[in-house]
Amino acid sequence: MAEIGERELARLEGIKRTVKGFLNLNPIQRGGILTPEARKAVGEWADGYSLCDFCDGVLESIKKPPIDEFVHETLPRFIDADEVRLTHGAREAKYMVMHAICKPGSTIVADSNAHYSTHVAAERNKLLIVEVENNNYPEYRVDVEKYAERIEEVKEKTGKPPSLAVITFPDGNYGNLPDAKRVGDICSEYGVPLLINAAYAIGRMPVSLRDLGADFVVGSGHKSMASSGPIGILGLRGDLSEQVLRKSSEYKNKEVEMLGCGPRGLPLITLMASFPAVYERVKHWEGEVENARFFIKKIEEINGIQQLGIKPTEHDLNFLETNVFYEISKKHKKGRFFLYRELKKRDIIGVKPGLTKNFKISTYEFNKDELKKIIDAFKEIAMLK
Repeated sequence: MAEIGERELARLEGIKRTVKGFLNLNPIQRGGILTPEARKAVGEWADGYSLCDFCDGVLESIKKPPIDEFVHETLPRFIDADEVRLTHGAREAKYMVMHAICKPGSTIVADSNAHYSTHVAAERNKLLIVEVENNNYPEYRVDVEKYAERIEEVKEKTGKPPSLAVITFPDGNYGNLPDAKRVGDICSEYGVPLLINAAYAIGRMPVSLRDLGADFVVGSGHKSMASSGPIGILGLRGDLSEQVLRKSSEYKNKEVEMLGCGPRGLPLITLMASFPAVYERVKHWEGEVENARFFIKKIEEINGIQQLGIKPTEHDLNFLETNVFYEISKKHKKGRFFLYRELKKRDIIGVKPGLTKNFKISTYEFNKDELKKIIDAFKEIAMLK
């Protein structure tokens, strides 16, 4: 084994998180911030494959810690599903469903606000995608009635309906919440299975798979359920569950699409440790929407800033067009990195370095005083002309 030099080791020792005390606006992190209980659990379960000491061959059957109850009882009740499985991420859950129920070369229908991983999962499964387009700037609203039109188009072109439909609820750019229940009704009429990508919904807001009328719903533990992740949630309902959860012919207790086991170690432990707090916070979703609307109203008072997407916003994730900062960046000595630096000086992070023209933010779990601090910071920076 080659020796590792002191400089290399020193660089590794310097890798650390320095975000304590900062207000983090990044939508991909707001819902994933660990609870104190989860942080405490990290130290006890940090060793690789720590959970496997308690496994007799099926991860979801472990009684201590109570993974069995969590996966087979608690989570199904939480999202109103027949079955739940934990995956290594929302994208893996989407891939599993597509791989199990769609034949290579078949067509699926998805909204044009879909996350790129929906497209990659389809491509990996050799599926074609027909999009239900949005209405473009400034709303980017998906007309869910067009799902029926696209299904009809696929039937006319291929002689059979799509093998799957996907709706993003909400989308990860604008935070738009389409009428997923209406999509569920349309898909039911045509006999098309429906998957809802709720990566920014489950764990933040109430979600009922049964009420939405879908066959599958996908969530993200590290985006929205206060888990260290990466970890995904797959909820299943109805007869297609058996197809997705089919067992191996050779290894009788292993589910093929799961490749035997889901996430082991910290992703699962932190998800479980945070769950009581996540369960409670979902009850206060209306307050989160109220805070988001308060923030948008105040931030749009700054000349040169506006929210894109459906108004009034229905989600904590929102997209801001910020021409005022773009104009400043043209003359500022720090150029397009000035905004990131100015925000950081005010203990605010989460806007990616180099972005000034537009960016996403999340107000999730900020209190009013914190929101006012963020708003005041943006107002101060907008005066740097």
